[in-house]
Amino acid sequence: MTRATSSVQRLHVTPDLQTDAIIEMDTKQAHYLRNVLRLEAGGELLLFNGRDGEWRAELETVSKKLVLARAVNQMRAQDAPSDIWLLVAPVKKERLDYLAQKATEMGAGKLLPVLTKRTQGSRLNKDKLLANTIEAAEQCNIMSLPEVGEPMRLDRLLADWASLGEGRQIVFCDEAAACGTGARELDALKGKKLALLIGPEGGFDEAERADLLARDDTLALSLGPRILRTDTAVVAALALVQSRLGDW
Repeated sequence: MTRATSSVQRLHVTPDLQTDAIIEMDTKQAHYLRNVLRLEAGGELLLFNGRDGEWRAELETVSKKLVLARAVNQMRAQDAPSDIWLLVAPVKKERLDYLAQKATEMGAGKLLPVLTKRTQGSRLNKDKLLANTIEAAEQCNIMSLPEVGEPMRLDRLLADWASLGEGRQIVFCDEAAACGTGARELDALKGKKLALLIGPEGGFDEAERADLLARDDTLALSLGPRILRTDTAVVAALALVQSRLGDW
């Protein structure tokens, strides 16, 4: 799909998409289509579910109680999802929304909240994270949503990484590393499965950092001479990895 069709409303749905499939919009989508956009029967949509590609659809029914759309034809085949995992210490409120949106836009294939000793606020609303990934995908023509995992303590994650990580190399964004650390070694990871690890606002605890640096499956990487906030580090790290090792 080109930018020329971007004026058509694009929505994520959960049912399967195929020719003549009838899709019932959820309550929020129905309200938006009916009362905000004021679309009527015959109006066009673009629908995707992360499995069946992107489909042009037409509204069949628009009523106070029900909004139905019929899938007409596939506009784009499903692409392969990104395989880069993002392991990140949660931040607060609006910045966590931003983090989830930017991780989706930048091509994270999985978003896993990691609770470190200095993580501020361990209570997470997983539904809110999912909603933010969906919003970003809808707005940015993305067809594959990142998987959102359950929060996990860093020590448990590292202890179980052999089974949980599916053979992934951890790229540890180390705020205490000298500028330039890991840049040359990063190129050697081309073609390998990766997981980016980004810490909390206060940085990793010294014991956590020592544990990470002692691992054979972990590469310490500097993101430059300046201290970055967690949500900024997410964008910087994903941009660096995608440009060197990903699909850019």
